[in-house]
Amino acid sequence: MKRILIIDDEQAVCWALQRALTRAGLQAEVAASAEEGLSLAAEQRPDAIILDVRLPGMDGLTALNQLRELRPGVPIIVVTAFGNLSTAVRAVEGGAFDYLAKPFDLEQALDAVDRALKQREPREQTPAEIPESAAGQDEIIGHSPAMQLVFKRIALVAPRDACVLITGESGTGKELVARAIHRHSQRRDRTFLPVHVAALNPGLVESELFGHVKGAFTGAAQSRPGLLALAQGGTVFLDELGDIPLSVQVKLLRVLEHNEILPVGGDRPDQLNIRILAATHQDLPHLVAENRFRHDLFFRLNVFQVHLPPLRERREDILLLAEHFLRRFEPRALPLLEETAHLLTALPWLGNVRELRNALEHAAILARGGPLLPAHFPSFATGGSPVQKAERLAEMIRQWLVDRIQECRPAPPANLYAELLRCVEPALMEEVMRRVQGNRWAAAQWLGLNRATVRKKLGLYDRSGSSTEPQKDDGLS
Repeated sequence: MKRILIIDDEQAVCWALQRALTRAGLQAEVAASAEEGLSLAAEQRPDAIILDVRLPGMDGLTALNQLRELRPGVPIIVVTAFGNLSTAVRAVEGGAFDYLAKPFDLEQALDAVDRALKQREPREQTPAEIPESAAGQDEIIGHSPAMQLVFKRIALVAPRDACVLITGESGTGKELVARAIHRHSQRRDRTFLPVHVAALNPGLVESELFGHVKGAFTGAAQSRPGLLALAQGGTVFLDELGDIPLSVQVKLLRVLEHNEILPVGGDRPDQLNIRILAATHQDLPHLVAENRFRHDLFFRLNVFQVHLPPLRERREDILLLAEHFLRRFEPRALPLLEETAHLLTALPWLGNVRELRNALEHAAILARGGPLLPAHFPSFATGGSPVQKAERLAEMIRQWLVDRIQECRPAPPANLYAELLRCVEPALMEEVMRRVQGNRWAAAQWLGLNRATVRKKLGLYDRSGSSTEPQKDDGLS
C-alpha cells in the first residue's frame, strides 16, 4: 500500500486529507510540524508528501529542501493559504512536484497525489534557490484562487525557454507577468526588452524589429540592428501581438524556428538567441480563422499560456491592490474608510488594475493627505461616459445571470428573458412616463413601441400612465 505523509498543522485539513486518501486505498500519516515530518520521513519512506508552507517552527519551504535531501525522488506537493508569486516560484524551483492553494477541493488534492504516485523517474536536478530579493520586486498582487493559478503557471514555465502567450483584457497586468517570467528565468541577468507593436511605425515595423542593411530602402544611410538583436541572450516581450502585419509574421516565425534573423535588405541571416514572450487582449483563434494571423505562428507562440482574469472576477483582490498602490504613492490615505472600501469592491473596473490604480491616484490628489472619500474618485470610476455606463449595465446583467444560475442549482434556470424584463421594464416605463408627463403617445415614440403595447405594459406593471394625449387619440391608445 502506498504511503502518503501529510505535514500540516491544521487538524481539519489533515483529517479531511487523511480520510480521502484512506478511501482511495492509500495509507496516510500525519505530522503537525516540519520537524515531526522530517522525523517520520526518516523512519519510514513515504511514496509522496503533502507539505504546508506555514508551519510552527521550521517553515515548509525550508523543510522542502531537507526533505528532498533526506528522500530524493519522493514527490512533494506544496500547499499554502498565503500564496504569492514568490512562494509559488520558490516551491517549484525548490523541487515541488505540484503547488496547491488553500482552500482546495479534495478531488484536486487526490488528483495531484495520483499524478505524483504515477511519476516514474525521480527528479534528479536540484534547482538553485530563488533569491529572496525577487519577492521584493514582485508587483503581481492577489490572494484569489484565480491569481494563485497565475502564480503557479509562472513558476512552472519561468525556468524553461518555451514561448509563452499571455492573454487577458487591457489593464490586467500582462507586462508584469512577462517581467516576472523573465526575472525568475535563466536569462534574468540579461536584457528584458518590451516591444509594443502597436506603437511602432506601421510602415517600418519590419525594419524596427529585424533591422536593416545600408541602402535597403530610401533613407537607410547606414546599417542598423533591430530591436530583437538588441535583446541578444535575453527576453523579448511582444505586446499586442495581434497587430503584427502578416508580412512580418513570416519572418518572426523564422526567428522562432531557426534562431536566426534576416535584416531588411540583407542576404545573410544572423544567429539570434532570445526568448519570446507575447501578449494580446484580442481573440487570436478568431484572427487565425479570418486569415489575419498565421496559424503556424500562433501555435509556435502558444506553447504555454498564462491567462490573467479581469479584476471583476477576483474582487477579493481589489482592497489588497488598493492598499498596495496607496502604500506606494499616498500611505497617509490608509487605512481605507469603510464606505470607500465598499465603493471599490462594488465597481466593475472595466479598465481592470490600471483603472483602479489611476482612480486611486486621482482620489489621493484630491484628498490632499486626508482619507479617501467616494466623492474623491473620478467620474470614469463612479459614473463614466455613456459607453462606459452601457458596459457597466451589461456587466450587471452578466452578474445577475451568474447569481440566478447559482440560486437555481442543481436545476437549470428557466424563463430568464421574462424574468429579466420584469426586473428592468417597470423602471424603464416609469421613468419614461415621468419624463413625458404621462403622454402615452410620446412614450411610444421614445420606446419605439406602438401605443397599444405601451398601454398593456403600463397595466401589467400597475403604472397609471395618466394620459395627456388629445381626446381623439384615446380610443387608439
